[in-house]
Parts: sequence; C-alpha cells; structure tokens
Amino acid sequence: MNKILLLALFIFPLSTIAGGKPCSGKKGGISHCEGSQFICNDGSASKSTKDCSRYITGNSTQKAAPESIEPITAPISQDSSEITKLSDNILKLDYSGFTVWLDCSKRAPIKFQYVAQHDTGSFKRYDKFSLDPKVPAECQQYSSKAYGLRYDRGHQVPANHMDYSALAIKQTNYMTNILPQAANMNRGAWLQTEKITECYRDIAELLVIGGVIWGNNDADDYFVQSHGVKTPDAYWKVIIRGTGQDERAIAWIVPNSQDATAKRLDKYLVSVDDIENAIGEKIPVADYAKHDKLTISWQLPIGCDEG
Repeated sequence: MNKILLLALFIFPLSTIAGGKPCSGKKGGISHCEGSQFICNDGSASKSTKDCSRYITGNSTQKAAPESIEPITAPISQDSSEITKLSDNILKLDYSGFTVWLDCSKRAPIKFQYVAQHDTGSFKRYDKFSLDPKVPAECQQYSSKAYGLRYDRGHQVPANHMDYSALAIKQTNYMTNILPQAANMNRGAWLQTEKITECYRDIAELLVIGGVIWGNNDADDYFVQSHGVKTPDAYWKVIIRGTGQDERAIAWIVPNSQDATAKRLDKYLVSVDDIENAIGEKIPVADYAKHDKLTISWQLPIGCDEG
C-alpha cells in the first residue's frame, strides 16, 4: 500500500492532488484578479477553475474599483511616515524628507515635493523596490517588479537626494514614488534635472516640486495589466531657489519618450505659468518669477559632485 501511495505522489504532485494553487511554480504566484480569473506574476493567466474574486490570499489583489478609504491622519508606524486622506481618491503621503500625493483611482503618484539642502549624506542607494505596507492595496500598483519594454521604474523623488537617511532612501523605492519612465528619458533629461538639483542644493536650499501629465495617448499603456498603472505622456518639474526679490525658478515639461536625452533638456524648458495651465494647479512661486521661460537650463558648476 505504501509503495502505491509513493508512486501516486511521484506521478501526481501534491499540488495536483489538492486541486492546485493558482499561479504556482514558475508563474511566481498571484498578481491580481481579472474578474474571476487569476493573473500571475509572470503576466500569464492561470488555468485554475477557482473564482479569483472569491479567493482569499495574501498575494492576490482585486482589480475592482477602490472602495472608500477611512481617513488616516495620525502617524502610522515607527518610520514616522503619515498618511492623510484629502479626498475620495487622493492621499497625501508624508515620508521622511519628502511628500508624495497619490491618486488611488490611478494607483499612481501624481505630485511630489521636497526641500533639497546641502549634501551631507552618504548612505548607499537601496536596491529593492516594494509596495508601501501602510498604504491600502487598492491605492497601489499590483507589483513592484520591473516594468520592462525599455521602461524604468522611474523615481519621482530621487534616492540620491535623500542620502542623509537610510530610511528615506528606502522609502523612495516604494512604488508609491515610482512610475514607468522611458529608459532614455529616465537616464537622460530627467536625470539631468536631478543633477542640476544635486549641484545647486550645495549653493542654496531648493524647493523641488514635480508631477505627471497623463495626456491622452493610450498606445504606451503597457503596464495596466501587470501593474495596474497607465504610462504618463510627460513629467513636469519646478526648482525654486532664493527668497523675496531674489527668488528664481526653472521649469520643464519632459516628454516620456526615448528621445528625451540629456542633450535635449533645454527643448523642454517652459515657464511656471505653462505648467500651472497644464495641471490646473498653482505652484508656490513669486508672481514675477512665473512668467519667464529660460532658454538654457542652469549649468552645472565646475567641480560639482553629481553623485
């Protein structure tokens, strides 16, 4: 009898005998539900006959419309981050040294802000990306895995500008601070704006504000199924330095395109007025500094440590 049982176990794995767990083995577990069907972490659809919408597991994420979220206004963990509900869909996430506004209906960060001060830090960049364990699952992307298709997990707030704190660096790798960015753009024009910030923060304190412009191009929305997030058409950023009559600002709208290299950054210069008109929101820049559109981006000072 024992020999027969062992033979059965060899021919029919335990998962088969038990009915099989959806998305097991090389499929990497359950990513989310598409109606009653399981979608696996490798992007494939499971052949399981179980109803995903009724299946309860720590790895599954319903793709249903977000339910109402109870207000969260108190500090929520020892990492001193705070979540504030601003409306039915918008959460304000106050992390260590930076703030992100998250749109639950889009599962995406829509704006960020931080103060860049003199660089005194040297903590190394955190390699692992993850979901924020304190943010409701219905407000976050399905996965923290790489996007692929020549799109990077693009930081809104860069890790390098938070290198004074190991915690802050880790928090910049939450997917609440990440969106699909064309690789050439992320490592080109967008990176160049970060280098400018890195250099000029050693001269004077900077206020950095930025966000997304979703646009209406759905041809590049490759990651809706895998991550639950659309691909923005462009990103905007404003850097503000000085106070009073000495206040100065520089602004860009950078297309989310492989053509957006560092050498083309000046082509993306705009006025703060242009950004306000594009996003329908006021930016805290002195009125006299809002109207000018620079023709050349701030040049990197000689000897600047961009790292």
